[in-house]
Amino acid sequence: MAGSNQTPYYTPTSKPSPSTHLFSSWRRLNLYCSLAAITFLCCACYYAGQLQHTTTTVGLHLSNIASNCFSSQNTTSPVLSSSPVSSSQLDFTTHHSAGDGAGGAVVPDDTVKIYPPCDVKYSEYTPCEDPTRSLKYNRDRLIYRERHCPEKSEFLKCRIPAPYGYKNPFKWPMSRNLAWYANVPHKELTVEKAVQNWIRFEGDRFRFPGGGTMFPNGADAYIDDIGKLINLKDGSIRTALDTGCGVASWGAYLLSRNILAISFAPRDTHEAQVQFALERGVPALIGVIASKRLPYPSRAFDMAHCSRCLIPWGEHDGTYLIEVDRVLRPGGYWILSGPPIHWRKYWKGWERTKEDLNAEQTKIEKVARSLCWKKFVEKDDIAIWQKPYNHLQCKELRKASKNPPMCPAQDPDRAWYTEIETCLTSLPEVSSEEKVAGGQLEKWPKRLHAVPPRISRGTLNGVTSDTFNKDSQLWKRRVSYYKTVNNQLDQPGRYRNLLDMNAYLGGFAANLVDDPVWVMNIVPAEAKVNTLGVIYERGLIGTYQSWCEAMSTYPRTYDLIHADSVFTLYKDRCEMEDILLEMDRILRPEGSVIIRDDVDTLIKVKSITDGLNWDSQIVDHEDGPLEREKLLFAVKSYWTAPSIQES
Repeated sequence: MAGSNQTPYYTPTSKPSPSTHLFSSWRRLNLYCSLAAITFLCCACYYAGQLQHTTTTVGLHLSNIASNCFSSQNTTSPVLSSSPVSSSQLDFTTHHSAGDGAGGAVVPDDTVKIYPPCDVKYSEYTPCEDPTRSLKYNRDRLIYRERHCPEKSEFLKCRIPAPYGYKNPFKWPMSRNLAWYANVPHKELTVEKAVQNWIRFEGDRFRFPGGGTMFPNGADAYIDDIGKLINLKDGSIRTALDTGCGVASWGAYLLSRNILAISFAPRDTHEAQVQFALERGVPALIGVIASKRLPYPSRAFDMAHCSRCLIPWGEHDGTYLIEVDRVLRPGGYWILSGPPIHWRKYWKGWERTKEDLNAEQTKIEKVARSLCWKKFVEKDDIAIWQKPYNHLQCKELRKASKNPPMCPAQDPDRAWYTEIETCLTSLPEVSSEEKVAGGQLEKWPKRLHAVPPRISRGTLNGVTSDTFNKDSQLWKRRVSYYKTVNNQLDQPGRYRNLLDMNAYLGGFAANLVDDPVWVMNIVPAEAKVNTLGVIYERGLIGTYQSWCEAMSTYPRTYDLIHADSVFTLYKDRCEMEDILLEMDRILRPEGSVIIRDDVDTLIKVKSITDGLNWDSQIVDHEDGPLEREKLLFAVKSYWTAPSIQES
């Protein structure tokens, strides 16, 4: 090799010659320069992308980028802190317990589409339960009270105003008893239900004494009476359904017993009853049991309740009680008070004949037996039936009587615009009479973190126990991160009514159960996997919803709305602005929003929220700035309709 023109061979122990040293030094210098140049270009491209794809200020200049990239000869990509992308901070606190805030004007911006305030006549607008539109539909069986949504050409492109003088609601638990008159300016129930102690008007506010048609001594005492008949304290009863709820006092007082009830009632002549419930901080929806299934999965509720709800349970072949059976958990209870229960005492006051009331109760008893329910107890004004734990014995008994028939193979959890059926929903098969169909649930609170039976039994496609456990850990970390960005999430009383627009397994809600809030968990009708049954098996509540339509609730229902990948889900399905206008409708003034989605999607979302006059900010993912998914935190501005003198 001596005297050849080949490059000298180098070993770790050899002493390099001067020529070798010069060549090696030049090569190393060339390598360092190349790496430095590549690193600089990567860093510059990353931050240029950040500047191009966000409307917020990153707050770094190119010189800083170079300094960060090349400090300590670091050739790895720079990692920004997980602080908000925007340097400004949102104010999540409330400031308006009174005042007009009239007009809702948005500062003009040529690059932003401005959404003007709607006329004050829309301040209580419920698009899919509009009283005027409902008159076009069949009045038989209250079909006209069901959801009837506007055509796309009828969608409002304006912001629903709060009534003049709107104030932030009382904080929970004070809100259970008090609501501002300005927020729900309706006195009709104070007159119509004065004797029944539903609601009283006192100066600038309403007071809810906790009374009801069948519990003049208050809902608390009434629930105590129920508690003497079935166990409400051991955690076996967690979820409940109140049909025809009035102002939801039953649900309101169950909360102190760790029982979470959904209350529903139609938008009818009892003006604003559901609106009062929501203003009190109690879970409620506008709804009616008529020709469509209730928007809940099968086997959802531990207990269902009707206190003089005026639903004709024995009529139409028992259809309505058959639907209660579908949503009632195996071993669950149905509680009935009011007509016809205890009719021998009350028949004169009810202004009905003994024969009529006796015939009504006989029909109800017959339908209950046909569903294989057993009469658990009837004492004074309360009657309770219990659904069987499985259908083994029921199928044997029904060989003689097949009315109603067992439903053919179907999806019992399908309940979005699904026709109600007059057939008995079959329970999952069991191996013995001692087994609980669908799986035994843990008692509350263990139920929240235990793997739900729908998952452990493998009935959800692609969702395993491992999926559930990983999702639980993921949301523990995410909610913790949310609280670092919005510290008001840690302040008791700032938020009460929460909405999760795409809840999946309920992880967001599960990590807030120790806070004085409740979460309405939505499983979109368009979701690939129907997970609402899992949410109920965890002891949480929710409903089905398509966000191409309006929700069955009043304006200003929620204090905080959480939307995880909602806009990605609805891409090419419906308009982004219509979803955001609906969010604006159901969000309270100074309410907060958290939206998770791809950064490009959030840029489009932010341009619309600017036109809605929300104060918003895009922040980095909890795993840092290199994630494409970002978060948009927003606060709806406070504004109301003008006063009568100004209009």
